[in-house]
Amino acid sequence: MKISLIQTSLTWEDPQANRASFEKLINGIDATDLIILPEMFATGFTMKPEAVAETMEGETTTWMKRMAAAKDCAITGSMVISENGKYYNRLLFVYPDGEIKTYDKRHLFSLAGEEKAYTAGSDKLIVEYKGWKICPLVCYDLRFPMFARNVEEYDLLLYVANWPSPRIFAWDILLKARAIENMCYVAGVNRIGEDANGHPYPGHSAVVDCLGATVIDALGEEGVFSVGLDRDKMLETRKKFGFLNDRDHFTLRG
Repeated sequence: MKISLIQTSLTWEDPQANRASFEKLINGIDATDLIILPEMFATGFTMKPEAVAETMEGETTTWMKRMAAAKDCAITGSMVISENGKYYNRLLFVYPDGEIKTYDKRHLFSLAGEEKAYTAGSDKLIVEYKGWKICPLVCYDLRFPMFARNVEEYDLLLYVANWPSPRIFAWDILLKARAIENMCYVAGVNRIGEDANGHPYPGHSAVVDCLGATVIDALGEEGVFSVGLDRDKMLETRKKFGFLNDRDHFTLRG
């Protein structure tokens, strides 16, 4: 499977401008299977959801469906969604035919007050696509390995993020850790640029294989970074070492 990571700056709380920017980059992508956008790709990491929230029938969701159909691939990223009087940092996984799977960010970033503005999700999502099992998560989820633990035998773990410069060393290390402990590919997509709160974002979008080796490291460059992933090779490696056979059994509460 070929995946394409888009690393770029975001225009603060301006969905129209961000959709236009991403569309230009997407139009330049050759054939791919999955396009991955950052966390809150339409707005930046805002704590004012009332100013930018959309519904599941809104313009950005419609745009994602149109892009997926036009490129004949899946597209994923998170955005601000209003539903039943609550706001969610919701990841959408949009299939080429317009079907949508969703995941609401479970671990809300209390350092920025995210839990005061948004409602946390609870359910882990496993997406089946082109013979792959994919687990998509959002930013701060990266720090919580138990929720991400590979008990479903998934093949690819995704993180979409707005991860700032002061803590980027943790991002780099934790992407590798999640890949090694779960014996799977990990793809992390972060933004670049500076937001309206003065927080700088360095990128470092990356793909890591099941042994922790870096496949792609975008560093601070803007652009589209595409790579083919070999599921058969990953499964052979997983079978050879058998590390997942010895994992702990646990029940996750809370």
